[in-house]
Amino acid sequence: MKEYGKLYLIPSPLGEGDPAEVIPAPVLSFLLSLNCFVVEEVRTARRYLSKAGLKGRIGELEFHELNEHTAPAQVEAYLQLFRDGRNVGLISEAGLPAVADPGAQLVSLCHAHGIEVIPFVGPSSLMLALMASGLNGQSFAFVGYIPAKTEERRSVLKALERRSSAAHQTQILIETPYRNDSLLQDMLQCLSGTVRLCIAADITCPDAFIRTRTVAQWKAAPVSIGKRPCVFLILA
Repeated sequence: MKEYGKLYLIPSPLGEGDPAEVIPAPVLSFLLSLNCFVVEEVRTARRYLSKAGLKGRIGELEFHELNEHTAPAQVEAYLQLFRDGRNVGLISEAGLPAVADPGAQLVSLCHAHGIEVIPFVGPSSLMLALMASGLNGQSFAFVGYIPAKTEERRSVLKALERRSSAAHQTQILIETPYRNDSLLQDMLQCLSGTVRLCIAADITCPDAFIRTRTVAQWKAAPVSIGKRPCVFLILA
């Protein structure tokens, strides 16, 4: 069998600013050594890498997409990218690859075939939001996306409140940006007034908004989040 290269998990900025402000210098330096990338969206990855120091070399790079539309057979075929000792970089749309991200499929494939996986340090919206929330950082659960339909969503929110109360556990969830405000409205309608709710939007960006209030306090002084990347955290 020919020797496989390694998979490097490359963090990306959470916004459109200078990557050097949030990505460690050693990571940006290492990027210069790679010429093959598996990415969630090619256009976004090209823009990031151009800002990260590869401007002028983008045309020489090889990109392969892995997102929610990628068939399992195509992911399996990416094994060939590692032949002859070739190293590959995995880049998510924003933040850390394979965390709330379809790139986890490639990581799993690499482990199944004995390919070394090397994660690099970078921004995680989930952990940054938890750090800044003032909620319980000793026990927490990331529940991802919850149903979009109002009745189902409110039922899940009440279940998360019960789970949080029983275990004193912070519940972390995310939503597609255009549904941020409708999710917030459902939270304010169905969660108990004493539940602490943190809204963390545009983390690490100049217009970042991170506030923790009780549901009752949010209802008394409502806000509009808009179509921004946002993390919601609740603690009952």
